[in-house]
Amino acid sequence: MRDKLWCADCGDGTYRNPVLMCDYSDPDVIRVGDTYYLTASTFNYVPGLPILTSKDLVNWTLVNYALPNIPESRYAAPCHAQGVWAPAIRYHDGRFYIYYGMPDEGIFMVSAEDALGQWEPPVCVLPGKGLIDPCPFWDDDGTAWVVHGYAKSRIGFKSILGLFPMSWDGKHAIGDDHLIFDGQRTQPTIEGPKMYKRNGLYYIFAPAGGVATGWQTVLRSSCIQGPYEEKIVLKQGSTVVNGPHQGGWVTAPNGEDWFLHFQSRGLYGRITHLQPMRWEEDGWPCIGVKDEHPVDPAKVKAGEDAGEAAVVAASTECGVPVMRHKKPAASEQPITSEQASDDFTGEKLGLQWQFMGNWRQDFFAAGDGKLKLYARKLPAAGDTLWDAPQVLTQKIACPAFTVDTGVDVTELHAGGQAGIALIGGQYGGLAVRAEANGLRMDYILSGGVNRPETVCTSLPLPKDVRHVALRMTLTPTGYDQAEAVFSFSLDGQNYQTMGEPFSPERGTWVGARPSLFAMPLHGGEDAGCAVFDAFCVAPAAAYPFDE
Repeated sequence: MRDKLWCADCGDGTYRNPVLMCDYSDPDVIRVGDTYYLTASTFNYVPGLPILTSKDLVNWTLVNYALPNIPESRYAAPCHAQGVWAPAIRYHDGRFYIYYGMPDEGIFMVSAEDALGQWEPPVCVLPGKGLIDPCPFWDDDGTAWVVHGYAKSRIGFKSILGLFPMSWDGKHAIGDDHLIFDGQRTQPTIEGPKMYKRNGLYYIFAPAGGVATGWQTVLRSSCIQGPYEEKIVLKQGSTVVNGPHQGGWVTAPNGEDWFLHFQSRGLYGRITHLQPMRWEEDGWPCIGVKDEHPVDPAKVKAGEDAGEAAVVAASTECGVPVMRHKKPAASEQPITSEQASDDFTGEKLGLQWQFMGNWRQDFFAAGDGKLKLYARKLPAAGDTLWDAPQVLTQKIACPAFTVDTGVDVTELHAGGQAGIALIGGQYGGLAVRAEANGLRMDYILSGGVNRPETVCTSLPLPKDVRHVALRMTLTPTGYDQAEAVFSFSLDGQNYQTMGEPFSPERGTWVGARPSLFAMPLHGGEDAGCAVFDAFCVAPAAAYPFDE
């Protein structure tokens, strides 16, 4: 299946993890009828709050977004690492709801009768800095609640979960926020809570220990306001799946239980895994499978951190992630793969594309196999790719691939630039730059958000050049590392590599992203436009580190 970018469905009744080799951070999932719905964090990238659907939890399709733009005006410029954090999706009284935290603004909600249609504008449920990771819960006694976490960077503390009552329509808080669980000693950095009720008991599924090396915890109480018992139910163990981090529990139509969560994997971002889950006789869930090579609790050294000691001690009695497993029972569904290529034949962009800040219709025009990007004046904040809301990005969708496109710069004015880049914790790319005395090709690098951009290699282009073919190839060099090589061609056949290979890293909360751009140089005025050919993403013939 090498014609597809990444296939989790093995075609023999089994699946492999990740089910989404794509940066859907902080995923949450529900089932309505025979359809599963997934959403995820989008931070400063818009449109936000993706809606993916599946019939079997393995083959997913991106079908919609719930948030066209972030309403706050400051998101007209890229606000990196801010914006939409850790949503929860629910279906209640015939309506879909998504709650999400904005760490500088508060807890918000959007809703719709049809998840694939237009969603209502956001409602602020509870304003305030540091309120993150909300999950709504409508109880069977007629009350409604929101459980959530706290961002230390905004409020001064973390590792604690809070709860407040909300109106039955889900639109606003109707009482004070209360602290219901303190995980500072045994569950440090507990966050991302998802609340459920089973057999009269309240369960909160929440990750702890941090994104890179943490684990999954479940809390349990007979009262929604606590006190809560705690148990670690999933950890990395001897597997390669570090984390494993936050997600959601969902039950299939046949009664099978499953848990969807993410793994932070360097430049690839936070990829999505699916774990089998079962309920034990003592009323606790077990996620994943038994570790074949567990850590011996007796090896826990005296004086170790209590939270780490608890994790090690739990390693023989909680699950670890699976890499391959029998698929969930479901009706037949075609094998799917994440979309990346775009032929620009329609007036709308493919759903895989997101702008780096709030977008306007005058950023682009598409159709007839071409994409026109306008080199609009940037916000006052600066003049690099980091500062450009009109930078068009998409997630990496497989471990190894080549991107081919081309750009016509006939309508690019002096003082403008256009090209291709890979943007993560730093960025690298090729920029065709128009100056009064002609065109040049620059290989650019930037070491991080708001750091200066460096021109590593610069070549003048012939004065009669109007079209340049652009290529980017990503080759893995390790499990969560890779090298990107950029090259260009003036005849579409003979390519010239620019500079040394670029080693991308993850950004703040996001993976690296292939990107297209057109923008003024040096913070200048509008500089015309660039016209891109189809964006073609081809998977590598073989993936190093593939099973």
